[in-house]
Amino acid sequence: MAFGDIVEEQGLGLFQILLVLLLSIPALLVPSHNFIQNFSAGVPEHRCRIWEVTNGSDTSNRMADLLRAFIPVDGDGKLQTCQRYAHPQWHLLKVNSTAANVSVMETEPCRDGWEYDQSVFTSTIITEWDLVCDRRSLKQFAQSIFMGGVLVGAFVYGGLADRFGRRTILLWSFLQIAGMGTGAAFSPNFIAYCVFRFLTGMGISGFILNDLSLCQEWIPARFRAMVVTLQAYLVTFGQPLLAGVAYVVREWRWLQLFSSLPFFIFFLYTWWLPESARWLIVNNKYESALKHLNRVTNFNKKQEKIQMMSLERLQKETQMDKPAVSTRHSIIDLFRSAAMCRITCCLTLVWFSTSFAFFAMAMDLQKFGLSIYLVQVIFGLIDVPFKLLAALSVTYVGRRFGQASCLILAGMLILASIAVPQDMQTVQITLSVLGKGSLASSILIAYVYSTELFPTVIRQTGMGFTQMMFRFGAMVSPLLMMAKDYVSFLPLVIFGVVALVAGVSVFLLPETLGVSLPDTIEQVQRRVLERKKPQKSKADTNNDAGTETLNPCTEQSIPSKRILADTL
Repeated sequence: MAFGDIVEEQGLGLFQILLVLLLSIPALLVPSHNFIQNFSAGVPEHRCRIWEVTNGSDTSNRMADLLRAFIPVDGDGKLQTCQRYAHPQWHLLKVNSTAANVSVMETEPCRDGWEYDQSVFTSTIITEWDLVCDRRSLKQFAQSIFMGGVLVGAFVYGGLADRFGRRTILLWSFLQIAGMGTGAAFSPNFIAYCVFRFLTGMGISGFILNDLSLCQEWIPARFRAMVVTLQAYLVTFGQPLLAGVAYVVREWRWLQLFSSLPFFIFFLYTWWLPESARWLIVNNKYESALKHLNRVTNFNKKQEKIQMMSLERLQKETQMDKPAVSTRHSIIDLFRSAAMCRITCCLTLVWFSTSFAFFAMAMDLQKFGLSIYLVQVIFGLIDVPFKLLAALSVTYVGRRFGQASCLILAGMLILASIAVPQDMQTVQITLSVLGKGSLASSILIAYVYSTELFPTVIRQTGMGFTQMMFRFGAMVSPLLMMAKDYVSFLPLVIFGVVALVAGVSVFLLPETLGVSLPDTIEQVQRRVLERKKPQKSKADTNNDAGTETLNPCTEQSIPSKRILADTL
């Protein structure tokens, strides 16, 4: 009996249930690092610090009146945030005085720092290091640095996991998140904070990659869709959880600690988990693989099958299960043929555009002028129905239609929000929430669609490349948000147009609902050529009927629902 048969025979035993639960709990805290700057980098109301007023004896009800002599007001009658009078204008305190000649009054930057309103945020990195006025772009820079770490982590830890094992890199990732996240909480300056956040981002990426792999490689195929759905929803519920914790913990250093310290616990209990036996077998570590198999079957009290498996038999049967194709492939193969080049380019645009707009909308919550805690909860919970619709779409309608619809709808909603006046906050929030939900659905569908489009021989290479573009979009997104200081609507225009273009490009891809997974690049090329034929083949007819499909390469009939379960 081969390894895959043993896993299927075990079913969803006690070990698999504990494995999924223990590795899914950390997913709740992923948003606590991805979106923590909504709170730790919140920008409170602020004004120039005036020592004569702040340290004076008269700091009661006359404070607001006294500030008029020191700080100019804008067109709405509010105190300016980045300028003060070079000399006190005491005449403005007179009852009949006007500010008609304010334009000729000499002003200067806030030379003595700023005073911040602490009613919403007790402290943030903004108040800690005065990241306002001419330094306000550093807030977006810090988020881009974090996303840069996630990008580098996807590149580094994906390869290291294939070399050293899923569990080893998962352990290191948990320790890195805990240690570097704690370091960020004690950062003495902004540069140190960015360094720690970058390293934390690398750890987050390593956790996401290897957590899913370790789960999937121990879980029978028929339960994989359920596990992916569980972890996706835990990430969703982590967003309102972050809002709740941030509402209670208003000091940014403590919030950073609360988001990081639990990963020390995750690091400790992950030592109990075994390495992926699939990885051990692929790397010819049969003795360790058999040891872990015995441990799991004993835990599940299903030792009958594994008792018949000797080390020699495991070696023999796994060697027989290995694919005949042994040619080494590289990233160049993603672009070598016309069919693969089209698939790679379209999926790259899909992943990039999704994260590009998703993180921009999820990280710009203060613009609505409402409680940032309430908006974070709404933005998190909207993913629940949208992800359910996405699951139904890929199961019964098709991957291509669902993927294109989510991106086109998101692009239209983003562009429509540009025309909404600032005072219509309800409409603005509605459009943004629906747009963010559409993008969340796009992410879910993209995982399924990409897995089915890339052939087995370069599937991990293709997924790794598109994931890097996903992280790249998340890294560039905060930088583009800086452009709104010069042209307020420019970032939204770019986000919306890129999403629309990506949605339209999806129609260049083949549908994969009910179609068996391709194993080689030649199979992908052959399917593209057959798709261009003017007359429908028997396989196409069966596919339209929604029952079963013939693999054009193997001529084997495969039920649609099982294909979806095996894919997920």
